[in-house]
Amino acid sequence: MAKAETGTNWREMEDTWLIGTYEKLPITVVRGEGVYIWDDAGNKYLDMYGGHAVASVGHCHPEVVKAISEQAGKLIFYSNVAYNDTRADAGRIVCQQAYPHSRGVFFCNSGTEANETALKIARRATGRSRVIATTTGFHGRTIGSLSVTGSEKLRSTFPDNLDKLTEFVPFGDYDLLERAMSQDVAAVIIEPVQSTGGVRVASRRYYDQVRELCSGSGAALIFDEVQTAFGRTGAMMAGLHWGVEPDICTTAKAVAGGVPCGVVILSEAIRGAPAPGEHGSTFGGGPLAMAALRATLNIIARDKLHDRARELEQELRDRLGGISIVRAVKGKGLLLGIDLDREAKPVIEALLKRGVIVGASGPKDQIRLLPPLTITSEHVWELTRALTEVAKAK
Repeated sequence: MAKAETGTNWREMEDTWLIGTYEKLPITVVRGEGVYIWDDAGNKYLDMYGGHAVASVGHCHPEVVKAISEQAGKLIFYSNVAYNDTRADAGRIVCQQAYPHSRGVFFCNSGTEANETALKIARRATGRSRVIATTTGFHGRTIGSLSVTGSEKLRSTFPDNLDKLTEFVPFGDYDLLERAMSQDVAAVIIEPVQSTGGVRVASRRYYDQVRELCSGSGAALIFDEVQTAFGRTGAMMAGLHWGVEPDICTTAKAVAGGVPCGVVILSEAIRGAPAPGEHGSTFGGGPLAMAALRATLNIIARDKLHDRARELEQELRDRLGGISIVRAVKGKGLLLGIDLDREAKPVIEALLKRGVIVGASGPKDQIRLLPPLTITSEHVWELTRALTEVAKAK
């Protein structure tokens, strides 16, 4: 690996001045283009992690860069106290590209904020307080979202959360979910494809049953699609794989091409729940983020990147499944978990040395792939060659 091109130790500076909330890769990323990123020493990496499912149309897509630049020259920000043309059009595009019965959007700044908003709206709409969530679900680290995140380890670190109002059941176990349902339940919140919890997909029947149960009991069904919405799983929205629509859908991550943005999408039945003044976000729906969102979603729809994700899923399964250290390939589209016959961390480190970035997961023997939806067969081969070398190196 090459030495840094400047004398500045950026890693040391960041460790000095930023709170240490993440265990970081030992590289300083300074540039990105398409499916590749470069560090400050000029080393090039194939990004099969996408900045954690964010770079869905690739890094610095020219159309997203142009949209941001043009909007910045016109109006960087004005709050929701006034109407805005870019925000209005972004709302239209989200609803038209999401679920068929999507009728209202609330813009915010992140996935955890979107989930906080969804839980608040569900409680407002139903007049109830309790929530059913899953033991392997992950919905964020702020207090409200943490309260419905399954990891007891994460919740116990901040015990003054609201998990006393949450009933946790195993993902995919409908019988236990049904038993947990009561007239006090405001919402059931699930990731239709779980990511951090081990890249899990339930049966078609499970999604149908959960939808029917929520409809019959008056509870809102919330799909946390922070990572899965808009093409990641091989469909524009993950629930469309099973023909199931939620009452509330949340998303963030890739929705604005890397510009911070969260979205709460409401069905017609629930869009009137928050009255004016009951909720808000100063920076949510800012024109700069809306321009980036509009460009990103237009690229995904025009280039049919959801179809590409579905096609490349099978290619990745075929290629990686034949490598000696791979036990299983799980997930949907380009949200895949690779189960290994060994601990994942040394494999992740070895791949990084070979110029490939992949992600860790909840299970210690699993690596995650969350690459740009713009990858090609050539990039699949690049990953396959690197992982094969790691497997042979023992």
